[in-house]
This record gives sequence, C-alpha cells and structure tokens, in this order.
Amino acid sequence: MHLTPHARLAAGRRSADDGPALVPAVSRALTLLDRLASGREPMTLARLAAELALPKSSVHGLCNTLVSFGYLRRQDDGSFLIGPRVMGLAEAFIAGTNVAREFDALWTDAGIATDETILLSVLSGGEVIYVGARNGVRPLGLAFNVGMRLPAHLAATGKAMLAYHSAEAVRQLVGEAPLPLLTAKGPRTLAALQRELAATRRRGWSVDDETVREGVYSMGAPVFDASGRPVAGIGVCINRALVDTEHGERQRQAVLTAARLLSQRLGGHPPDAPRAPEAPAAPRRHPSTKAGS
Repeated sequence: MHLTPHARLAAGRRSADDGPALVPAVSRALTLLDRLASGREPMTLARLAAELALPKSSVHGLCNTLVSFGYLRRQDDGSFLIGPRVMGLAEAFIAGTNVAREFDALWTDAGIATDETILLSVLSGGEVIYVGARNGVRPLGLAFNVGMRLPAHLAATGKAMLAYHSAEAVRQLVGEAPLPLLTAKGPRTLAALQRELAATRRRGWSVDDETVREGVYSMGAPVFDASGRPVAGIGVCINRALVDTEHGERQRQAVLTAARLLSQRLGGHPPDAPRAPEAPAAPRRHPSTKAGS
C-alpha cells in the first residue's frame, strides 16, 4: 500500500494495539527522503517543513543528520538534495534481488537477441524503479539507468504489473487525483487507467505509446514468481515509426519470450498465455444470408 507523507508520519504514532509501533524519528527521516526523491529538485528547509507539517527545528535536525551521513547534500543556497550515499542502498537492493540477477543471466543463457533498449523494473508504490537496463544501439533521446524511477501508470513495465493487481490495489498505489503526465498522452484518470489495464490483461502485454517520451513506443510484459504474483516487468523501447513493421513485431515477441523465460527461472508462470494481435473483424453477413453459404 502506498502511503502519503502525512500517512507515513501518522503511522509512527500508532498505538501498540494497531500493530508493530514505528519509530517516529525514523519515519520522519524516511518520509523526508521520499519527498526529496519524488520531487527531484532542491527543496529549502522552510518548504520541507511546510510539506511535511513538521516544526522547522525538527526538519533542521533531520537534514543535518542526513547530510552528515551522506544521504542528503546541501546546496550553496541552503536547499537540500538527495546525497550520494543512497546509491549504496540501491546497489545493495539490486544485488539482493533474484529477478535482477536472473535478468542479467537471461541474455547470456537464453540467447535472446535484440539491439533495442530492454528494461526490467519492480513496483515501488506508484512508481517503477528500474533494476535492470540494457540500452540499445538506436538513440531514443532518453537513457535508462538502474535506479531510475518513473510513474507506474505511464511506463510499459509498470502497466504490465498493475494489470495483474486488483482494482482496489491499483487505486491505493496510484491514487485518485488527476494522474500526472510526462507528455500530452497517457491516462489522466483512474478510470481511464483501469480500462487500459483491462486491455493489457486481454492481449497479454502493455503499451506505452509516447507517454514517457515523444517518439518512443514501449511494450511490456509481467514477470511472475512461484506464487503467481507479478514481481517485475520487462519492457522494450523502440522508435515510434517502427511499431507497425516486422522489426516492431520481433521486439514484441522478444519481450514476451524474455518475460516467460524469466518467470520460469523464478518458478512462476503467467495465468494466461499472451494472445496474438486481434485480427480485423470479418464483414457482417446480411440477415438473409444463410450460415455457411
């Protein structure tokens, strides 16, 4: 479940009867880091205090402590950014993630060949975090790196995973407010996203049609573990002009094959085999025409 910063802060003040108690100072520090990470821009002490609804003195102490350990860095104007120490945590997480290790081994062992950008992500609240990236030879105007985050409702890998969550789980992850966009395309409401996720389940793969970057088209497929949960998503990114070509179809097949093999490596399998693209509807017969004629 994705909690807002206020909800996470409140979680630290729960009574013992509500379950395991959280340490308020740790909750506040992590919420502060989450806010800076999601904003991806420097923030002043006053702004952090206002957005987290905390006294300036408390936020000052949190920031000083995090700066001293390298998890924050202070700019010349006094504002704060995420510090380099967080990379060690990201690398440790990725190193301990079975699906990332299996993804790296997949290309050597299975012999899947593609010269396009291939990505592996996992869900982190309402975002995807990339834990594997093989950038292709064709420039897309966007370089994907391990640790990069994008909104799950826009990324093909995110939609591939969200499609196999319940409607309530999707609502909790992405929220109900107007959904943020990166380009002029993409689902703007939760209802529009749910319709797109239903279409993804029917055909077996997801689509990002220029919702992350103009001119870039991505196709994604979910990776399942032994319990049948969608634990990751694999995506391929190609130039939008290549979608309806033989090359585009090869890339779709490559990502579906990679997702199936990676699921098998984790002891899982998709609930339904991916379907081929739907054929054009046959012409309707005139009511007076007999069937079979």
